Amino acid sequence: MLKSSVRPCRTMCAVYWFLDLIRAAPNILKAASRRLFSATRVQAVSTMAADEEVVGTVKDQLAKLFEESLRVTVPDQTDTDPLIAACNPRFGDYQCNNAMSLWTKIKGTGSAFTGPQPVGQAIMTNLPRSEMIESCSIAGPGFVNVKLSRQWIAKSIQKMLIKGIETWSPKLRVKRAVVDFSSPNIAKEMHVGHLRSTIIGDTLARMLEFSNVEVLRRNHVGDWGTQVSISVCLRVCMHIYVSVYLFVSSDLACINIIAFYKASKQRFDSDPGFKERAQQAVVSLQGGKEKYRKAWSQICEISRKGYEKVYQRLGIVLEEKGESFYNPYIPGVLEELGKKGLIEESEGARVIFIEGKKYPFIVVKSDGGFNYASTDLTALWYRLNEEKAEWMIYVTDVGQREHFEMLFTAAKRAGWLPPGDNSYPKANHVGFGLVLGEDGKRFRTRSTEVVKLVDLLDEAKSRCKAALVERGKAEEWTEEELEQTAEAVGYGAVKYADLKNNRLTNYTFNFDQMLNDQGNTAVYLLYAHARICSIIRKSGKDVEELKKTGALVLEHPNERALGLHLLQFAEIVEEACTNLLPNVLCEYLYNLSGHFTTFYTNCQTSPNRWCCQSLVAFVLWGQRRRQADSCCVKRLQRSCGNASIYLVFGQSTRYDILGEDSSHLQKDFDNYVWAHDYRYYAQCIRHCEKVKDCARTVQYRSDI
Repeated sequence: MLKSSVRPCRTMCAVYWFLDLIRAAPNILKAASRRLFSATRVQAVSTMAADEEVVGTVKDQLAKLFEESLRVTVPDQTDTDPLIAACNPRFGDYQCNNAMSLWTKIKGTGSAFTGPQPVGQAIMTNLPRSEMIESCSIAGPGFVNVKLSRQWIAKSIQKMLIKGIETWSPKLRVKRAVVDFSSPNIAKEMHVGHLRSTIIGDTLARMLEFSNVEVLRRNHVGDWGTQVSISVCLRVCMHIYVSVYLFVSSDLACINIIAFYKASKQRFDSDPGFKERAQQAVVSLQGGKEKYRKAWSQICEISRKGYEKVYQRLGIVLEEKGESFYNPYIPGVLEELGKKGLIEESEGARVIFIEGKKYPFIVVKSDGGFNYASTDLTALWYRLNEEKAEWMIYVTDVGQREHFEMLFTAAKRAGWLPPGDNSYPKANHVGFGLVLGEDGKRFRTRSTEVVKLVDLLDEAKSRCKAALVERGKAEEWTEEELEQTAEAVGYGAVKYADLKNNRLTNYTFNFDQMLNDQGNTAVYLLYAHARICSIIRKSGKDVEELKKTGALVLEHPNERALGLHLLQFAEIVEEACTNLLPNVLCEYLYNLSGHFTTFYTNCQTSPNRWCCQSLVAFVLWGQRRRQADSCCVKRLQRSCGNASIYLVFGQSTRYDILGEDSSHLQKDFDNYVWAHDYRYYAQCIRHCEKVKDCARTVQYRSDI
């Protein structure tokens, strides 16, 4: 813990570690409130002093040490990379797993080694001396277990406290990435189907930004397809243009345009003549005819206002570059692909045949119009050649997996992307499963309509506000504070419920579960964050001064466990970025909360009116339970350690707890204070408060 000339609250430093990481973890619970959760995006540090070099994750630093050892141990195996992984805490903190694979390569070559364990022993022996390693051991067939030094862990955390959490940001191989997410369709309202793409995409962007990657957040809206042309066609054919009242900044505009689209879609499905004109309107729109462009621009503007309201509520930042943006580039891109021999004629359409696929990749329809394939190919070309992106990430549902497989294969055949999947530039499809209702089917309203995203957010906020009012917060807070807190918790709960699941799986949307303050939920993490802020506020300590003048010492095993978990933050973010799995970070944060709770429970030195030396414990008697739980005494002994204990309980349960012969426990407690009746409880409290060197009151009930 943090030690200085005046010993501060024992929890203060770890509290601040926790806050730094919660704030740095890419704001996965970000919501509108400043009150409970910091929504500030962590920016990369552009300049550092020479002595502030970012040395990489714990795995990276261990890998460098084992790389030197491997060069000495097996000098002929120059292509061997260290295999470093976290290991079972019973054996150590990390493990080098190269021995088995090396033995497979060198056996039978006249090597002096006789098996994988001697190889592992040699790797351990040849490790260069380092302050980060406390001890090493060999397990099984040559696994080299490493236990990190407590002093080194403390020193590393101390540096982070002084220099900032950004010094722990992982170093990725990519400098600029495009994250394509959300992507609603013009003339249609955002619904629960857009929830996962929006939340997952934003989180991936935040993780990459924390890792010093320049992220281009792209909203590839569907503003150029059939769904738009249906509405455009109806407006043009009926000589109806958008009325002035549709342009006011209100929900009315969005509602009217959606109602208009539904009417247009109904006519599209029932009127063959209108359907044909609507399909031709796509070609006319793409050709730039003025009356079609005018109706189209009006529809887009109204839809855009509706989307922006949702993004503002969720704290989402996006730059719109929809299908229409790439339209001028499509002819040139298709011409390039044609010259390379990739495009062929098939049944009046122009297509790219993809090996192993049943259907071709259609890039120009038989009526001459462009489609998703032509637009996505052009967008990929633009991002590579104009925006100079090294990594393109597309966040859509798993149902579009085959489309993106064909898109990426076509790009590789064109020479835009390398043939392998691990080389840059590269493109990845981040698929995700469905949002289900409690009936196991797609999440819909009772009238079987798709749930509107804005309605879902309203419901989350409303439930949170009701819970806060029930807890009496309406009397303590202003209406503005109540609204902000309800938004923070409600929106955060919706986000976290999605993010904590593996994105490839379906998940069931359940308000009661996601708003529960127990278990792996946003509410649990937000309350933990608020509680820690309260501890810091009530301590009266100047945390910034404490960081400069104090020194970390990890004395207790729970202190070390928390410190080690904190150090692993960078590699967790790196893993989440590499595999594009936000749930990895969610699991880390939940476990971090658990480590902190354990630490706080077992390593307390609370700054109150008593000196921080010993513990007063009150075991209260149960009126209805004659057989008192002796386990509470054992728990008391385990948690108190060497502290002085004053045991207080009723005479009637004295023998129930300790037994008639309590002499065998006498040595474990400094004092017994007996009370003959429940009404003497207050008197016992006053007695113990007079006892010198008392730190904290912990109440145990024998009837719990």
